[in-house]
Amino acid sequence: MNDPLGHSRLSNTSDGPGQLRLWPIAVVVVLIFSLFVGRLFQLQILEGDVLASRSQANSVRTVRIEAQRGTIVDREGRTIAASRPAFGVDVIPYEVRNPWRTYSVLGAILARDPREIAATVGQPRGRRRFQAVALEKDLARVEHAKIATHRYAMPGVELHRKPLRDYVYGSLAAQLLGTIGEVGPKELKSEAFADYRQGETVGKTGIEAANEEHLRGRAGGVNLIVDVGGREIDEIDRVEPIPGGRLVLSLDLDLQQAAEAAFRSDDPETPDRMGALVALDPRNGDVLALVSEPAYDANIFAGGIDQAAWRALNQDEWRPLRNRAIAGVYPPGSTYKAIVAAAGLAEGVIDETTVVNCPGYFRLGRRVYRCWKRGGHGPVDLEAALRGSCDVFFYELGKTLGVETLARYAKLFGLGRTTGIGIRGEASGLVPTPEWKLRTRGEKWIDGETISLSIGQGANLLTPIQLAVAYAAIANGGTVVEPRLVLRRETWDGRVVEETAPRIRAEHILAKPILDMVVRGLTSVVMDPKGTGRRARVPGITVAGKSGTTQVVSLDLVEDLEPEEVPIRYRDHALFVAFAPVESPEIVVAAIAEHSGGGGGSVAAPMVQKVLARYFEKTESRVPSQIAAVVHLEGAHR
Repeated sequence: MNDPLGHSRLSNTSDGPGQLRLWPIAVVVVLIFSLFVGRLFQLQILEGDVLASRSQANSVRTVRIEAQRGTIVDREGRTIAASRPAFGVDVIPYEVRNPWRTYSVLGAILARDPREIAATVGQPRGRRRFQAVALEKDLARVEHAKIATHRYAMPGVELHRKPLRDYVYGSLAAQLLGTIGEVGPKELKSEAFADYRQGETVGKTGIEAANEEHLRGRAGGVNLIVDVGGREIDEIDRVEPIPGGRLVLSLDLDLQQAAEAAFRSDDPETPDRMGALVALDPRNGDVLALVSEPAYDANIFAGGIDQAAWRALNQDEWRPLRNRAIAGVYPPGSTYKAIVAAAGLAEGVIDETTVVNCPGYFRLGRRVYRCWKRGGHGPVDLEAALRGSCDVFFYELGKTLGVETLARYAKLFGLGRTTGIGIRGEASGLVPTPEWKLRTRGEKWIDGETISLSIGQGANLLTPIQLAVAYAAIANGGTVVEPRLVLRRETWDGRVVEETAPRIRAEHILAKPILDMVVRGLTSVVMDPKGTGRRARVPGITVAGKSGTTQVVSLDLVEDLEPEEVPIRYRDHALFVAFAPVESPEIVVAAIAEHSGGGGGSVAAPMVQKVLARYFEKTESRVPSQIAAVVHLEGAHR
């Protein structure tokens, strides 16, 4: 329709060009608004708690201050194990802004592959994102300085100072001191570790484990104000840590070092000896030295042992982690003859005048048992039998006594049970009886086994610590002492918390005149020119002792081989045990040289001599009392 002017009329509902251009703009506005609303929902609702935690962490941070582990010292107060300050580096995953750059810088400083660092940190979820992941626990000074310089360019990287265990002498008494490590998941579930937290260090074995409660200490903490970049601005408050208590051991550092040196070879082409040595004070049971060889550097456990080192220790065929002095079990060999002699005297089967002819062999039925001396010893009394270690004398005595009587007296001396030294892993050894054999093997006892037992062979097994305790009872007149390792416990600043009193397992196990007869025989073993243990002599000191050699395999397996051709694991063990001074014994030393291939008198006796000599270097001269003893011995054997 046209209006009077001839123009056409347009509808009011038709769209103009301006209105058509407004729709895209409106859509964009709505989308942008939706994004803002969505982001606001994400920040306020979905990530509200996380951002709140981050905001709080950026303003106030609580830092745990670890306590120093208690110091371990010897009887004279010389430090064996302590704590030293060490710097470590952690990564807090949530705070890392640029992972690849951060890990690349850390990798360059620490000489580690950035991909390996990334794998160590991982991609934790939930609360674990805010928990520190340890990369290194003991940084070198140069590494610490470089990280400190670049730290604020690497958000999420934290340096911390933490005390680290320091075993001053490395491998010295390693198995005795024991190992430490992080508390494990199973331990955290037990009541004994209720107040521990993940990552804390605990004693795992040895003295470290047995005295964990005293050595542990109590952690402190500090609240710090930090900015968003992690820089410390101010300190709000602080609780100082309480160091762990001081532990005073019965060990004598000088004797421990001398005992360990006795296993070292002077010839670079000859390997060091393996085995164990124990030195005791027979008057109170104090453990003066305790050695197990081969050993390891205890410091590899201080900052957490790596898998390669752990695997190497566990796969070593000679088992360096094992404490041979308390857990190694061995046939006692001829050192057992002193026990057999005491049993024979106590039962009235023999006395000082009893003489047995040794032709070099002993017959039992159709079986022939040889003496170690092929030509025989001829007529011998008890003293001569001990001095020359005559097997035939003790074959006869053992046959007369019988296995059950032998077992009864062995147990009187503390054999066949743990000594009570107070360290986990101690073996009880074995005192065989007919009942034991029937129960464990379903077989009856035969007389030939008694013959072998009478010279310390067969199924009879004991530990070096048991051998030392048994000879301590001979030396002190019949008292079985309990080995004492800890003299006292003190606070970190030296206040005495607890004194450890000596303990006695049994008293007057045999009449003193009986033991005196045994002691005379043992004295002639060392002091007589014909004795098998003369290499254990200490100038000016009267020493009593007994040698022993034990077979590891049947002689049939190695009889066609030259000594140097016999594989090490098939070679004989050498034993020697001694005490001195005979007039008033102060020290007992028992040693075993595993797979030495030599006799106790030639191999183990010199090892014991080195420890005795070092002990008497530290004490006053006893020459006058020794002269009379030597004159008496020389007169008795003319």
